[in-house]
Amino acid sequence: MLYDESEKLFFKRLSQLRIQKGVSARDMSLSLGQNANYINLIENKHNFPSLSGFFYICEYLGISLSEFFNDEMTNPVKIAELLNSFQNLNDDLLNHFISIANAISQNIDKKEDSQ
Repeated sequence: MLYDESEKLFFKRLSQLRIQKGVSARDMSLSLGQNANYINLIENKHNFPSLSGFFYICEYLGISLSEFFNDEMTNPVKIAELLNSFQNLNDDLLNHFISIANAISQNIDKKEDSQ
């Protein structure tokens, strides 16, 4: 049963992450150097990628293997993009962004508590 759940998560997650990246299955397939139907066949449960193919998929999406399978992380593609944009900032700018993120998070928490 666990295998079936993992399979379902894999197919669903691949589609979800591809859509979040804003790329078609065809374009992703071609970008990976594969047949134009490669991702479509995987998402429609007709095929599984090889292990190296899965590594290339994660690299293309800009996420780690663990982020791929962490379905509680709703948008790892955007989070990775955000983290990448912070890499060259100095400490002062990073501290400002941390303060902003904390304020937003606290505001969200307050709204959820009041509902």
